[in-house]
Amino acid sequence: MQTGAPLIVISGPTGSGKTELAIALAERVRAEIVSADSQAVYRHFDLGTAKPTPEQRARVPHHLVSMVEPTEPFSVARWVSLADAAIAEITARDRRVVVVGGTGLYIRALLHGLTDTPPDPEVRRALEEEARRVGPEAMHRRLAEVDPDAAARLAVADVLRVVRALEIHATTGALPSKLRAAHGFEPARHPARIFFLEPPREDLEARIAERTRAMFARGLVAETERLVALGFRHAAPMRSVGYRQALAVVDGAMTAGEAERETFLETRRYAKRQRTWFRREPGTRFVAPPYAALWEEAASR
Repeated sequence: MQTGAPLIVISGPTGSGKTELAIALAERVRAEIVSADSQAVYRHFDLGTAKPTPEQRARVPHHLVSMVEPTEPFSVARWVSLADAAIAEITARDRRVVVVGGTGLYIRALLHGLTDTPPDPEVRRALEEEARRVGPEAMHRRLAEVDPDAAARLAVADVLRVVRALEIHATTGALPSKLRAAHGFEPARHPARIFFLEPPREDLEARIAERTRAMFARGLVAETERLVALGFRHAAPMRSVGYRQALAVVDGAMTAGEAERETFLETRRYAKRQRTWFRREPGTRFVAPPYAALWEEAASR
C-alpha cells in the first residue's frame, strides 16, 4: 500500500511536545493528523491519556482518537486497518497526513506490516489464566528467561504484551525480539519521513513532571473513580501508567502524592524505552529543538 506524498511521522518520548508541534505543522502544510497512541484510541479515558483538547482538534482534524469502547477488544491489526482507511480518506481530499504518537509498535506495523505470527487462542487463554494466577512479575521473569531483549523492552505491568511475547515464543519457537528486529527492515507500506523529537534530558524530565502534576491536579483520581463506576475497572487502558496509580488511590492502596511520584518515575522510564525503540527503526531522524530540519524537510513534497 503506497500513498502519494510521504507521511510525516512525528514521534518522541512522552511529554516531548509532539501534539503541539504536529498541529502547527499540519496547519502549515494542509494536513490532518492520525493518532498513533495506543491509549488515546479509547473513549472515556481522557486526562491520563493526554488526548488533544477539543480546541486543538478544532484547529486540525484528528483521526483515531476516542474510537473504541474501553472493554472492546482492540489489536494492532485493527489499528493499522483504521489508520489505512483514514490515510486513504485524507489523501483523497488532497491533504497531507501527519502521523503523531509514541506507540512504536503501531508506527512500525503501519509502515512495515504485521509480523507473520497469527494469534493462537488456546495458548493465549492459557497464558492469560497463568498471568491472573501468578501475577505480572512472574510472567515478566518467565519472558526474561526465554528472551531477555523482549523483557527489557516491556514494562512488568504491561501484561498484555508480555503475554503476547510468550505466545509468539510458544507457538513459533522463535524469539519475539528477533522477529521484531528483522521485521523492521521489511519494505515500507507507505512512504514516510520519520522524526523523533529529542529535547534535552533536563527539559524533558521537567515537562514530564509538569504533565504528571497537571493530570492529578485536573482530577485524574476523580476521573478514575467515575470510570470504575462505569464498569471499566478491568479495561485495558486502566492498566496504563497514570490510571494504574490513580486506581491505587481510589482503592486506598496509595496516597495521591505517592501515586503522582510513581507516575512520574514510570513515565520517565517509558520515555527511555520509546527512545530505545526508535533508535532501532530504519530511517528515523532524531531532531532537537527548534526542530528546523523537521520543518524544512516535512514541508517539502
